Amino acid sequence: MSDNRNQYENPLITRYASPEMSELWSPRRKFVIWRRLWVALAEAERELGLPIGREQIAQLKAHVDEIDFEAAAEYERKLRHDVMAHVHAYGDACPKARGVIHLGATSCYVTDNTDLLLIRDGLELLARRAAAVIDRLAEFAVQYRDLPCLAFTHFQPAQPTTVGRRACLWAQDFALDLAEIEHRVATLRALGNKGTTGTQASFLELFDGDHEKVRRLEELICRKIGFDRAYPISGQTYPRKIDSQVLGVLSGLAQSAHKMATDLRLLAHLKEVEEPFETDQVGSSAMAYKRNPMRSERICGLARFISSLESSAAATASVQWLERTLDDSANRRLTLPQAFLAADAVLILCQNVASGLVVYPKVFAAHLAAELPFMATENILMAAVSAGGDRQELHELIRRHSQAAAAAVKQEGRPNDLLDRLSADPAFAKVDLSVAADPWRFIGRAPEQVDEFIAEVVEPIRAKYTDRQTTKADVHV
Repeated sequence: MSDNRNQYENPLITRYASPEMSELWSPRRKFVIWRRLWVALAEAERELGLPIGREQIAQLKAHVDEIDFEAAAEYERKLRHDVMAHVHAYGDACPKARGVIHLGATSCYVTDNTDLLLIRDGLELLARRAAAVIDRLAEFAVQYRDLPCLAFTHFQPAQPTTVGRRACLWAQDFALDLAEIEHRVATLRALGNKGTTGTQASFLELFDGDHEKVRRLEELICRKIGFDRAYPISGQTYPRKIDSQVLGVLSGLAQSAHKMATDLRLLAHLKEVEEPFETDQVGSSAMAYKRNPMRSERICGLARFISSLESSAAATASVQWLERTLDDSANRRLTLPQAFLAADAVLILCQNVASGLVVYPKVFAAHLAAELPFMATENILMAAVSAGGDRQELHELIRRHSQAAAAAVKQEGRPNDLLDRLSADPAFAKVDLSVAADPWRFIGRAPEQVDEFIAEVVEPIRAKYTDRQTTKADVHV
């Protein structure tokens, strides 16, 4: 009995991606679809008058799922051609139909139509996962819609926002990605039966020059395999531009996930927000106190991998010589499945993290208290002027007090005492400093924007993806 631990294992399958996505890109799924495509071809050819019997079709259908992988592997060792290996293995199982399997087709009839079906199914799974991430982030946003927090530009303190509104920034990115996924699914087409160079010449020969029957054949095949149409023009393969566009969408998902996870890593450093941390989870083998943002770091690592694959698909699309070349094959066997597996893993992690974020309101309040007095000085100045003070004199007093408070913070490590300094100054005796420095005066329409975003963007997504509660986000390791 062989020991698989002596062989490399793909961690996307053993550690990260879901069983659903792994099964989707499995050999069995692929080769079963190949056989269904051969059935669809034979059925359509029979319906259009070729001498293919009902018994032959029935035998093909009866053995769609019964694949002798060992026989196919033996044929491939001999023939050095994977499609012909499976034609022979299928023919062995269906001796009466052997002569009509793959009739008039080239290899890309099965390989490329199959890839398009897998891409569509993969995108639909990722759409459901993205919708679930959006849903969980929206729940979090509503919960903290009006919790003020210090905002940052250039990672420097800036005008406050709310915790909920910040979550909407993340959710909006994913909503834009979801729209792109849906567009790709809606515009995806079959290759159809284009033949060796895309001209359908072999099929025109089969049907004695009847162009209408060849056109009708492609329509029938498309309908039988679940597409409403085929790409009107192609070489032997479907346009590799499609792979580039799809990998671009997956890279977009990765970018959104990386941004959110990076933000969470920064917030974890500030001790404002933390990702889920389980009771027995170990943060560091050396530093027992550590609560490292492991999930967010994993999201970033996998997201970078996905984005790196986008360039490979773009390069492949750009070097498809004339009607086709074969340098795409080995590359696509790696990039397509792994991009989908990694995107699946990233969205599972994002959903898991968004479902269990831990917020520390008192830390937010402390950080606001440290910075808000400086931001409140303009409001304090206006209030003091309204109470009868001289604007220029008050401005100079605030400048001096602000510099003194800043020096105490930076040079002595003391809390920001600007408000205490101003309250002790008679020039500001008529100003209610607690009101002037109230965080609620600085968050603008943040809570209302959360409400509007949920109503206008999230609720339509929730209505469309009604099974969002059944989309699991199990983090395996």
